[in-house]
Amino acid sequence: MAKAFSKLTEPEILALAVSMEEEDSRIYGDLAERFRKDYPSTASTLSAMQAEESVHRQRLIDTYRSRFGDHIPQIQRSDVKGVVRQKPVWLMKTLTVDQARRQIGVMELASRTFYEVAAKRTEDAATRKLLGDLALVEAGHEALADTLDSEQVASGARAIEDESQRRMFVLQVVQPGLAGLMDGSVSTLAPLFAAAFATHSSRDALLVGLASSVGAGISMGFAEALSDDGAISGRGHPLIRGSVCGLMTAAGGLGHTLPFIVSDFHAAFTLAVAVVVVELVVISWIRHHYMDTPFLSAAFQVIVGGMLVFFAGMLIGSS
Repeated sequence: MAKAFSKLTEPEILALAVSMEEEDSRIYGDLAERFRKDYPSTASTLSAMQAEESVHRQRLIDTYRSRFGDHIPQIQRSDVKGVVRQKPVWLMKTLTVDQARRQIGVMELASRTFYEVAAKRTEDAATRKLLGDLALVEAGHEALADTLDSEQVASGARAIEDESQRRMFVLQVVQPGLAGLMDGSVSTLAPLFAAAFATHSSRDALLVGLASSVGAGISMGFAEALSDDGAISGRGHPLIRGSVCGLMTAAGGLGHTLPFIVSDFHAAFTLAVAVVVVELVVISWIRHHYMDTPFLSAAFQVIVGGMLVFFAGMLIGSS
């Protein structure tokens, strides 16, 4: 199981920092290779950032060895709760400079937050200074990331969007909200339509749907709030994040439950199916707009999953 950041010792914090710098350096190298042919100046900038991350890693290694010896434990981001994990470049089939710029911005924001918090956890003055210096460097990288799309601008000026605010909105609201909406919209389909087909009663289907939606909302809200305290990941206060996730989960289930208020079962069922289709399209659009997932790919994944759950509920209810 992952360990809470607050439980890490100073050697473990430094070992994690070494691992993070190594991973970030590799990501920069992979990005540079992807853009080397079409965007050489962008690739050159990314290679320079890769080299700088390697220097940071070496400084951290030197500090660790001078204080704790030569053996550095292998501690990964996935081993510590709240540390933002980075998506490997090789898994990205399509990657634009703008997408890379956004990923780098999130990556450097997470690194800066990590160093700022880590600096407060060490009692050694030299180590605290090193971590503070690295936090300042990562802040500079955030500004640098905003210039990586310049080669895509053919002519004229382009308004500079507030990437930091957008990144925080995605981390704190969109991601937990989308997770809740997907869970609420999909997981409640089976019990709702199983009850509908089993009883052919709008009232019974409504009660099952309400129970499923509220229960799923409470469960997802607690799960999201307890998964991460937000100190390192920058994902915001767990209470707010959990509330967003819980409310969106409940909303996802209530959307196709409320049509069963209509007493006529067939009319209520038809309306509920229409609402399900709208919900799945909305989820696909959110994934496309905020998560850089191709719309057709997102729609296929979400709709296929939703239909499988729907037919499972229908078959169980009809048996």
